[in-house]
Amino acid sequence: MQFFYEIFDASLPRLGPGDDAYTRKALEILVSAKKHPKIDLRQKRLNVLDIGCGNGAQTIQLAKQIDAEILAVDNHQPYLTALQQRAEAAGVAHKIQVCQKDMAELGQEHRSYDLIWSEGALYSMGFNAGLAMCANFLVDQGQLAVSELCWFRPNPPEACQDYFANEYPAMVDRDTNMQTIKQCGYELLGRLSLPDSAWMEGYYMPLEERLKSMRGKYAAEPEKMEIIEAVQVEIDMYRQYGQYYGYDFYLMQLP
Repeated sequence: MQFFYEIFDASLPRLGPGDDAYTRKALEILVSAKKHPKIDLRQKRLNVLDIGCGNGAQTIQLAKQIDAEILAVDNHQPYLTALQQRAEAAGVAHKIQVCQKDMAELGQEHRSYDLIWSEGALYSMGFNAGLAMCANFLVDQGQLAVSELCWFRPNPPEACQDYFANEYPAMVDRDTNMQTIKQCGYELLGRLSLPDSAWMEGYYMPLEERLKSMRGKYAAEPEKMEIIEAVQVEIDMYRQYGQYYGYDFYLMQLP
């Protein structure tokens, strides 16, 4: 894990696929939801939980867009430190508190959050289990925004199928994810698919530049080089087969 965190350093713009504009679009879908007026994201001082926040690109966007007290949770302190520094620079540090904790051990007071946000993080505990956990922390009619890796097209090439059978065997198609959302008791308010730019420009291109510098540093250490090249394989997989899979952003609400 120490070397993993060296590759995915807190200085990177993002630690997973994402896009500021799509974070704002996802938030606007929730703000515009008229069916259940009890939770209005334009009201003052919302209680918000950002799970698996990383270095906080989406956290800062939320803080800029809504008046809220945001608890940002991640299990790696350097990410939280970077988030705090970025929040200070953006003028929103007063809205954000950080907490170093594993998402599976949150232990927060049940039914206390108006909004829970999680971009590309719930996969670590499973989509179904993550949705169930979040339901425990939301107030009645509370809202949830989650991005999850899924298949966009049926019958992906064998090389792509084999890769994800090893890397993320739980990955399913978007229709199955939407069924899971319903089974977990949520109402689906909207769905967005992250564009190619959210993968390449915001995430993979800066990461690839970092891999180049690390190859020179660790050329004489085969075990570390193997990890570096495994990350490169992930990037190359998306370049070749990204039309078959990606992140869907699911926007939902408890009844």
